[in-house]
Amino acid sequence: MTRRLVNLGSGFWNIRCTMKVVGVINVGTHVSIVRLQSGRFVFLDSYTLNGEIRELVMDLTKDGSLVDAVLNLHPFHTLHCAAMARDFPKAKFYGSERHHRVCTSVPWEAERVESAAVAERYSSDLQFSLPSGIQYFSENEKVHAGSLLAFHPASGSLHVDDTLNVLPVPGALRGYVPRLVLHPTLGAAMNAEDGAEEKFCRWLEEIGARWCGTKSVCAAHNGVARFAEGDFEQVMRGLAARTRKRTAA
Repeated sequence: MTRRLVNLGSGFWNIRCTMKVVGVINVGTHVSIVRLQSGRFVFLDSYTLNGEIRELVMDLTKDGSLVDAVLNLHPFHTLHCAAMARDFPKAKFYGSERHHRVCTSVPWEAERVESAAVAERYSSDLQFSLPSGIQYFSENEKVHAGSLLAFHPASGSLHVDDTLNVLPVPGALRGYVPRLVLHPTLGAAMNAEDGAEEKFCRWLEEIGARWCGTKSVCAAHNGVARFAEGDFEQVMRGLAARTRKRTAA
């Protein structure tokens, strides 16, 4: 898994990045760049840019002068926030409460990234959704199922960290093995209230219907999954159905 810039069209780029566990196993991560209708740019998540990728990004954004903001969507993805703040000092930085608490060197905006104020600010270009029924971030720092999803209607690109995972399924097995799955810590992330599982299932179905035009799902650690028109909605319904089945078992 090497660093590469994936152009998904209509002003949306996904950068596939390296992330090594114990310095050996590359589980990958990502960051996306969105060109707003204004001509300025926002990043979805953070990464320390270097080499050819950095040159491409700096050329695209006129040495960072056109970067409006960095939206850090996953509370536990904090390793590269400080580097982004150094690289793009004129950008606005949005994050969760945990980002504010952990990355104290970053000049965070007062509004949290998951707030209605941030959603409204970028509503002409992006749509956001926070999963229902599960914790956005858990006190157990090994539970990473919660994240804020961002959808770019113009390109049909969905940027997601951890909540949805893309499996590297070989072509011969497509249709037999699910390409899109839920994070393995989902059960531990469920809210301690009656009906939490059903709320999450309904949320899956709702985003499937709302974002039925999804053509690409960019997942943090796994890759990019492509969908034909209407397929994403069916996949979300399938995930909801399987979750209900496991819950009832």
